[in-house]
Amino acid sequence: MSKTKNKGGQGTPATVALAKAEVGFTLHPYDHDPNAQAYGEEAADALGLPYERIFKTLVAEVDTGLAVAVVPVSGKLDLKAFAAALGGKRAAMADAAKVERVTGYVVGGISPLGQRKALPTVIDSSALEFETIFFSAGRRGLQIEAAPGELVRLTRGATAPIGKAS
Repeated sequence: MSKTKNKGGQGTPATVALAKAEVGFTLHPYDHDPNAQAYGEEAADALGLPYERIFKTLVAEVDTGLAVAVVPVSGKLDLKAFAAALGGKRAAMADAAKVERVTGYVVGGISPLGQRKALPTVIDSSALEFETIFFSAGRRGLQIEAAPGELVRLTRGATAPIGKAS
C-alpha cells in the first residue's frame, strides 16, 4: 500500500493526519448518492467490498462525555459493551448536530481521524482480523484503506468487541 498524497481536492483532516504520521494508506473515492441513508453500506456496495471490511464511525454519549465507536457496517454498535469498554455504565447515540460541531465532519462522512476534538475511541476488535480496513476519509464518497493497527495507534484508541449483528 502506498502513501497517497493530497491530490485532486481529496485532502481532508483525516488524510492529512495519516500523511503527517507517515502511515501508508489508499484513498477509494466513489460516487455518493445524495439520497443514500445507509452511508457505510453505500460505500461497500460502490467499492464492491464485504460489509465486514468497511467500518462506520459513530459518536455516542457515555457517562464521561462523547466518545467514538468504530464498528463494521455489517452490524450495529452494542451500546452497553461500548460503555463498558470505556469504564462506563451506559451509552446513547449522540445528537447529530452536536456530533458535527465537535468532530468537524458531517454525518455520513465522519472519520475517526482528524476530528476537531480528540475523543476517546474504541474500535471493534473484528478490525484486527483484517490486514486492512476501510473507513471514512472525512467526507461522503471517500474511504481510506489502512491497517487497523495504525488506526488504533493514531486515535490512541482501544479495541473491544463492541459490534453486534444487526
